[in-house]
Amino acid sequence: MTSASLEFRRLPDAAAVACEAAARVLERARRAIAAGGRFRLVLAGGSTPIAAYRLLAGAAADWSAWEVFFGDERCLAVDDPGRNGRAAREAWLAHVPISAEAIHEIPAELGAKAAATRYDALVAQSLPFDLVLLGMGEDGHTASLFPGRAIPEGRLAIPVHEAPKPPPERVSLTPAAFAGAGEILTLVTGAGKREAVRAWRAGIDLPIARAAAAGPSLALLDAAAWGEDEA
Repeated sequence: MTSASLEFRRLPDAAAVACEAAARVLERARRAIAAGGRFRLVLAGGSTPIAAYRLLAGAAADWSAWEVFFGDERCLAVDDPGRNGRAAREAWLAHVPISAEAIHEIPAELGAKAAATRYDALVAQSLPFDLVLLGMGEDGHTASLFPGRAIPEGRLAIPVHEAPKPPPERVSLTPAAFAGAGEILTLVTGAGKREAVRAWRAGIDLPIARAAAAGPSLALLDAAAWGEDEA
């Protein structure tokens, strides 16, 4: 599944991916704030985006106009090291003056079903997003959307049970939440992602393909993920 406006861009290494991602976030923010006074951003979890978040922590921006959401969360205690919200706070959000009320963490500590219901309602009031950040796992999953799992129609946020990666209980946004976004930016680094990248570029129906197809998409890949033998 591919998008009519999907571009893959090869960069030399993970540091270059982080730099390009941070620059694009800041530029998209500037344009959104100039146009409408607000910038609504969805953050990706996992390890790859953290380097970009650390760069943003040292950047100058009109932070008072930013509003931050999360693409997925693990059903763990609020301060558990495995929480995407905690990782983003420590790398970036705690270091810039974004209002606490404008950082919308998924309340996954309530349990997958209750948290998804609450976040679905919040997202419905907040669309469209200006920028969605995504990552990709070695199996082609993104957020907490895993291969072989049906994505319910008409839902913006869903509970995820028995996930193939721990913890088994999670909450995830769906491609419907990304529809209408100004841009969907996917960050992919590491040789372990190479086979999934090839499958995605070949049009295989992976979760990342569904998510990226929801809007204008750019995938930033380092050389290891791209594959040196790829054109």
